[in-house]
Amino acid sequence: MPHNWVEFVKRNIRILRGYFWALSGSAGRLVISLAYFIAIANTLSIADFGIFATTSAMGIVLSRITALGFSSPLYRAATVKPRLIGAYSAGYMFALAISVPVVALAALISYFLVFAADITLGTFAVIVLSEALLWRSAEIVMIVCNGMGRFARAAVLVVIGSSVRAAAALLFAYLGDTSLAQWAWFYFAANAIVMAIALSVFYPRYKLRWSPALYLRRWRDSLSVAGAEILFYLQSELDKLLVLSIGGPVTAGLYAIIMRLVDLTALPIRTFNMMLVQGIMRSRDTIASMKTRAMIEGGIALISTAALLFFAGFLTIYPEALGKNVAEAAPLLILVVAVPALRNLIEYQSELLYATGRTFIRTINMTLIGLSKAAMLSGLLVSYSDVSQWAPLLNGVFLLLYLLSALLTYPALRKSAGRII
Repeated sequence: MPHNWVEFVKRNIRILRGYFWALSGSAGRLVISLAYFIAIANTLSIADFGIFATTSAMGIVLSRITALGFSSPLYRAATVKPRLIGAYSAGYMFALAISVPVVALAALISYFLVFAADITLGTFAVIVLSEALLWRSAEIVMIVCNGMGRFARAAVLVVIGSSVRAAAALLFAYLGDTSLAQWAWFYFAANAIVMAIALSVFYPRYKLRWSPALYLRRWRDSLSVAGAEILFYLQSELDKLLVLSIGGPVTAGLYAIIMRLVDLTALPIRTFNMMLVQGIMRSRDTIASMKTRAMIEGGIALISTAALLFFAGFLTIYPEALGKNVAEAAPLLILVVAVPALRNLIEYQSELLYATGRTFIRTINMTLIGLSKAAMLSGLLVSYSDVSQWAPLLNGVFLLLYLLSALLTYPALRKSAGRII
């Protein structure tokens, strides 16, 4: 057995080294993100934190409109054919430019539908712009570096990005101005700095090359990916929007604190998903075995649940360790014990469809899951006014969503798919 392990390590040393660097970036981001979360969650009021978290979530959704999904061909090129990065980078810049009016229109519509009563348009615009353009641009650099196998560079950029945002949060807390409008500008400045560092230092140096023929072949895949990404993040962040709309800012703040801790459990899982996606792009036999799929799902569920239980146990013993505002939400954390595992499994299954080139099916799946989530969560929020009453029922909601995702995903994986790049 030891000999077999030695041979395994020798055969996969490049993959294991890459995973180590990618995981180290996620670990660094986890620690720094926790510091960032503590500073903001306890400096802003619970109501303002709920509004900020919800606005930021909308910015993440809108960021998937930027470049109209052309990040997907760029990532595939970086993974499979790095020599095409220059051509696809030029295509990404063009797609980004023509997507800006679409993002602006979608932002205005979302503001007047959901946010107008709780936040000024100017503050909303600053936060959304920070997420949708500035931070998303830095993410694209991370994505390209990871695609090329430059995991150490991507990990360093992840840590730098998280550190700059955490430093902005700590400075904001130190200065003592607790207004959401003031924090929005701190947030904007931090994301602008991260974007500038990412583009000037970390983006690979390839000569830009205009290749319309390449882009025409990829436009359908790009739009499918954009649609699926928008729907994925909309259904992922929809709960925050609904809680704000139906429950109000304070309830949204408590819920945002809970879900932020749940989100932290996903960071190591997303690192694994990224490595797995690259493996599938190079060889679709990577997940051919049902035993392999079952083991992966079991591992994701185990790690996610263990992380949630750690947070819940730690905050039970030291309730104010993460601040007074977090302490108010801490008792609710154990009530959503199954949610991290189920959320992360839904995300994993979505990544399987993306990795195998089934972007249209992925879009359909995300539509059905999003609509189902909206219907069930709205029913809970209307039926129960207290968070402690409907929070435990979220476990059942996400269980049904997971089963729906599995029923839609695995039969699709048995069907043939087109070329990936």
